[in-house]
Amino acid sequence: MSDRNRPFHLSRRQVMRGLLATSAFGLTAKLGTSCAQSPGTGGAAGGGAADDLVVGFIYVGPKDDFGYNQAHAEGAAAMAANVPGIRLVEEASVPETTAVAETMRSMIEIDGARVLFPTSFGYFDPHILALAAEFPEVQFFHAGGMYQEGVHPNNVGSYFGYIDEAQYVAGVVAAHMSPAGRLGFVAAKPIPQLLRNVNSFTLGARSVNPDATTQVIFTGDWSVPVKEAEATNSMADQGIEVITCHVDSPKVVIETAERRGVMTSGYHADQSSLAPQGYLTGAEWDWSSIYTALGQDFVEGKTLMSGDIPHILRGGLADNFCKLSPYGPAVTDEAKAAGDAALAAIESGELVIYEGPLKTNAGAEILPAGKELKTDNLELEKMDYFVEGVIGSIS
Repeated sequence: MSDRNRPFHLSRRQVMRGLLATSAFGLTAKLGTSCAQSPGTGGAAGGGAADDLVVGFIYVGPKDDFGYNQAHAEGAAAMAANVPGIRLVEEASVPETTAVAETMRSMIEIDGARVLFPTSFGYFDPHILALAAEFPEVQFFHAGGMYQEGVHPNNVGSYFGYIDEAQYVAGVVAAHMSPAGRLGFVAAKPIPQLLRNVNSFTLGARSVNPDATTQVIFTGDWSVPVKEAEATNSMADQGIEVITCHVDSPKVVIETAERRGVMTSGYHADQSSLAPQGYLTGAEWDWSSIYTALGQDFVEGKTLMSGDIPHILRGGLADNFCKLSPYGPAVTDEAKAAGDAALAAIESGELVIYEGPLKTNAGAEILPAGKELKTDNLELEKMDYFVEGVIGSIS
């Protein structure tokens, strides 16, 4: 195909830069109107009445990554489909740099967005905080960050799910399917949410096999396909029997393990189609429910600023913030029964994942006997350690 016939596409950030460059010539208003239905906007977002509430979603990777971004995008689509009066604007593959500030500004000033969901962890500080102070009438909802009253702007909210509950159940299943109890975890960065996933997966496994171990290999970033493949192959070479991960897109890890004949447990979304033989189960987000509920709040006029919407929203398996992937064909009846029992115990509140005696993998005491940290304890969101049974270091 010649360059002349190649499709031409401007990203939202390029459009914004163009507007800034042309404003000196008095063309901003004209171009701003023409860009109101922005490039990259999905079908659910494209139409709608002029008085629809515009809600912006920003993703750090592609919307079809079989992972973190796809889970959020599916939830956003559910909001638009389930709540009349919502119009979406979206942009994918936005880095955790000043690029996200440009995208947020563009959505507010060009598209008229009054609610933003910048979904990646690294968007929060300083980018969301700076834009929220500049646009106090716009609501900013961040996945994973911790809102601090009196410290952060009143128009900033934090939401996240206790997906480590599903990771615990996945660890129970993995231990039943691993004769030697040798598990692996391909990890991006040692942030508290990731450490919690590793630890809960390991604690689930050790509830079945007290000698089970989880080897952790960090890749250094959320999307590094080459390093993810290298880590997975290294684990396969060392005889790891079940591999899971916390990276933006588990696709490389799951497919590589499947080619090596190693069983897998998924994350973020359902990856069973990528590993029809070895996929056991997985910890999935269920953003559809929370996004639909928030969308309904928005059209009813509820806001963070008025106190109608809590600044911190959290929930687990029982609250439909997350779920367990269906069991794969390799999973034994015994493993399914154990997984179902753990799932029911977590949902009922009978099972507490973090209870003493509990030590770090370096031997330091986390909890003495008789003490526990329930799922909603904020101390768990500050996690900076690996539990006993994890092979690896966060330093």
